[in-house]
Amino acid sequence: MQTEFKIKRFNELSTSELYSLLQLRSEVFVVEQNCVYQDVDGKDDKAIHVLGYLDNELASYSRLFDKGIYFEEASIGRVVVSPKHRDKKLGHDLMKVSIATVKEHFNETKITISAQEYLKKFYESHGFTKTSEMYLEDDIPHIQMKRNYILDNISIIQQR
Repeated sequence: MQTEFKIKRFNELSTSELYSLLQLRSEVFVVEQNCVYQDVDGKDDKAIHVLGYLDNELASYSRLFDKGIYFEEASIGRVVVSPKHRDKKLGHDLMKVSIATVKEHFNETKITISAQEYLKKFYESHGFTKTSEMYLEDDIPHIQMKRNYILDNISIIQQR
């Protein structure tokens, strides 16, 4: 079963795509994580949206920002996989597509994220390194992590 990804700017999203992504974000970030916060934060219109579909159903999602909107570097946020599809390891494909899309759309290789602390190993598997101590964001432990593709390639070459 292959995930089909759609990459869209805010004004390219259909009403049903927007509804589906907001529903998924709310299902996980508000209901599942029992966290009352303003998910609709006024920044979706500045983002590139990555939507991953399985059998025409939204199964994974992330939003991407150019440098200077959230951090000095480009960023990836609202990374989410539908609870009913987590057994399929869709998050890895979502991150690969998200990282490639940052490079393609923003011509950036440096990416900063605010990651939920328990996902540190997951993000490390995609080349991110912890760059801060734990902090609370909406009462959930987070850490800042950075990825620099150019430095990643140099360290791979040096390890050979």
